[in-house]
Amino acid sequence: MTKYKKMSRRRKPQRRGKQSNKAQKQFVRGIFLLIAVTLLIFFVFGNHGLLQYYKLRAERKEIQHYISEIRQERESLKVEKNKLEHDLEYIEKLAREKYRMVKKGEKIFKVIAKDSLK
Repeated sequence: MTKYKKMSRRRKPQRRGKQSNKAQKQFVRGIFLLIAVTLLIFFVFGNHGLLQYYKLRAERKEIQHYISEIRQERESLKVEKNKLEHDLEYIEKLAREKYRMVKKGEKIFKVIAKDSLK
């Protein structure tokens, strides 16, 4: 037995451990890459992603522009209403131009173009 105790077995270098460690690192990197790509796709194309954000931002800008136009129109209509309620000269002008009305005693002259006579 002493004979065998002195003899020692040489161990082979543990390449297997390094290879498995390297494979494990590659696996972890692959998982992280997959997660990163999934998150990127989610943040860009998801319901609350960047594309949706830019679409909503453009739509908001259009709506704000539309609202400002409506406000301007509302203000001009308020001015028009005020004139129609209180400004007699404006009412008279409107009646003469739009409805071709005349005052009592006024005479109407029609001008006929020469081209229309032929």
